[in-house]
Amino acid sequence: MDAWEAILLVIATIGSVAAAAGAWFQERRSSAAQLAAVQRKLDLVMGHLGIASPEEPEVVRLLENGQMIEAVRAYRKQTGASLLEAKQAVDRIAAGR
Repeated sequence: MDAWEAILLVIATIGSVAAAAGAWFQERRSSAAQLAAVQRKLDLVMGHLGIASPEEPEVVRLLENGQMIEAVRAYRKQTGASLLEAKQAVDRIAAGR
């Protein structure tokens, strides 16, 4: 095996490891997004059926202090919801208080 073959073997190995790591990280992100989507759908079904969903204590505390933007930010962080969904959820929580 000459030097070029060794270099190509090292490059191929590094590329394979990088591709496997990238696929693993992509799957983790995909799973988290799927879980967040299922949670949002469950919240919508519970809201439609009139079942009270548990309120996030941090969101409620921020709303009580008049910090709407921070409440939306906290809701997004806790649930993974989009900005629009989080704003709507926080508005529902605020309306119920």
